[in-house]
Amino acid sequence: MRKLLATATAAMAVLLLAACSEAPKTSATEIKTKTEAAPKEPPSPAGPVPAKTAFYEMYKPARAWAPDFALLSMASKELPGIPSEGGKFGMWTGVFVSPSRGEARTYTYSVVDSGAAIHKGVDDEGGQAWSGPTAASRPFQSMEWSIDSDAAYQTAFAQAESWVKKHPGKRVAFTLGNASRFPTPVWYIQWGDKQSGYAIFVSATTGTVVKAK
Repeated sequence: MRKLLATATAAMAVLLLAACSEAPKTSATEIKTKTEAAPKEPPSPAGPVPAKTAFYEMYKPARAWAPDFALLSMASKELPGIPSEGGKFGMWTGVFVSPSRGEARTYTYSVVDSGAAIHKGVDDEGGQAWSGPTAASRPFQSMEWSIDSDAAYQTAFAQAESWVKKHPGKRVAFTLGNASRFPTPVWYIQWGDKQSGYAIFVSATTGTVVKAK
């Protein structure tokens, strides 16, 4: 009898040890509930970008349109809720030309959707006939503008700082182009308007302030 009781006690002890060592199982429902309850990271807010960021996004569709494309101009644009900052903007417009096609094509790049007409990413705004370069507007290659808009802003602001501080709240606009009166493509940086603002030309090749001939 004692031997039988000892055997039964030993068996019970083994069962208890096994029950204690086994990890508690989590049901599929519990896993799903915990996953759904876990907080999700909000998407990073969109911010303004320099011109080259927009250009490289436009590059792919432009090259697909015409392998011999060249850039004619880049211009900044303000977007509601995306304030410009140090030569960076929420939207850029690029005009590309193709000598073989005799055509100009406009692309836009936006960091966000804005209204019905502006979509995040690159939009093809269509083309029109292009009769060739003029003294005021000549196409150029990307290798000719190594100075991005944010770097050009730093140079321009160093010259315009006194005026900008005396006229707070004046918006700044950027246009990149190539005219015969300048030795290189230039950034035209304008605070305020042409009548009562402040404008500076910065070489897109060297990053120095330049003056018209």
